[in-house]
Amino acid sequence: MASKVRLYVDHPLGEGQSVPLSREQAHYLFGVMRLGEGTVVSLINGADGEWDAEVVKASKKGGVLTCSEQTAALQMPPDLWLLFAPIRKERTAFIVEKAVEMGVRRVMPVQTDFTQSANRIRQDKLQAHAVEAAEQCGGTFVPPVNDLARLDRVLADWPDDRQLMFCDEVLIGDPVGLPDIAGPWAILVGPEGGFSPAERDRLRGLPYAHPVSLGPRILRADTAAVAALTVWQQALGDWG
Repeated sequence: MASKVRLYVDHPLGEGQSVPLSREQAHYLFGVMRLGEGTVVSLINGADGEWDAEVVKASKKGGVLTCSEQTAALQMPPDLWLLFAPIRKERTAFIVEKAVEMGVRRVMPVQTDFTQSANRIRQDKLQAHAVEAAEQCGGTFVPPVNDLARLDRVLADWPDDRQLMFCDEVLIGDPVGLPDIAGPWAILVGPEGGFSPAERDRLRGLPYAHPVSLGPRILRADTAAVAALTVWQQALGDWG
């Protein structure tokens, strides 16, 4: 008996592989979703693709599934990072979820000069949002979500071969102007209030940073992240 439930597990997946369930996962499958022994669940772990697995043991405190066949190979997104300044809690979660759905390799919250101190993050909570997004959207890869880091420190350790799409609000109304450069990329979206003059000057002086416009209107930070991902994926990503 098949179900439509997809579950992320921190365990290897393969033909005949037994997968133990945590208490929380067992509660979700058997208490909330009312599944039982014999039910087939879709499993992902971010590395081995998607697998059908049959429930062979079900209890309130745990359970065991056995993998039967792979239903989808691991699909890696383009080598794209998303850097963004945290905003309010629910909107920060929205950015993480949409980044997973639209395809990134890494999510990197950054502290900018104008990032409000109240907009702190819990890395474990955001990573859980990334897992949930992959489960719900059919993804087989879950990007890691970094802990909050200062933007200047991130730039100080920047890899030489990675280009940076710098979404600069002062260019509003200009053409997007994203250069056609192959290889690893990242997108940087600023906070509500934009980048400070010092940050903008530094970014414009970096050889790998490319200031771009996101159209003729000012966008909220969460909308800007989605718009930037769309622009990059359409121009340089795997949407073409």
